[in-house]
Amino acid sequence: MYKILANTIFLGKDVQYLPECHSTNDIALSLVKDRRAHEGTIVVTDHQTQGKGQRGNKWQTEKGMNLTFSMVLKPNFLDITEQFYLNMAISNSIRKLLQDYVPYLNVKWPNDLILPDYGKVGGILIENTFSSEGWEFAIVGIGINVNQIEFENPKATSLANITGSKFELPELFRLLVTQIEQGYLQLKRGKWNEIKSEYLHYLYLRDVWADFQDASGEFVGKITGISPQGKLELIREDGEVQLFDLKEVTFLN
Repeated sequence: MYKILANTIFLGKDVQYLPECHSTNDIALSLVKDRRAHEGTIVVTDHQTQGKGQRGNKWQTEKGMNLTFSMVLKPNFLDITEQFYLNMAISNSIRKLLQDYVPYLNVKWPNDLILPDYGKVGGILIENTFSSEGWEFAIVGIGINVNQIEFENPKATSLANITGSKFELPELFRLLVTQIEQGYLQLKRGKWNEIKSEYLHYLYLRDVWADFQDASGEFVGKITGISPQGKLELIREDGEVQLFDLKEVTFLN
């Protein structure tokens, strides 16, 4: 079903297809640890039973209806402190392709893909391995809601729900991987300013007053940017500027 890609340089030259697995990220990580994977290896499945999302959430998916896969990358040209640039490059690439089908797609920090007023279309979870020499591998898990119609989570939606059309999963997979490789090579060429500028341009709720919650309670704030380490920069109504890490702030809109 999912074949080795002919039109890429390195990504997708080794495609490990599993009809079902608990987590493609876990499988990819085990392949790395067993030295049975290299940069560009992809693990893809029709049914992920224990998919992982940000904040420890589960990623629920209906069998054979969506795209769930993980890629092995070796971004050792980046310092550990610069790893959020990988998040931005991957997020940009997926959004760029999907917006051909779903215009006005946004990236919700740190790396969810949402269509305002419709819901979440997809997400990215990057898990890193490190050695004494630094950043070793990045396992990039990607989940895209494609043909599934009904969801337990009211905030989730799919390409089929939005467009009213069904999609060929292998073809969408091929297009996505090709686009992601281009974005990754852009990162490797050092086009960091362009990557961050594009990410910020499509960042959900940027420069919009909205409701958030942190450890001290609910507040009104406005997203103004992203720090070099990937923290969310918010300004409160009283003018105070704060930086938030992944589990330190919740979107209420």
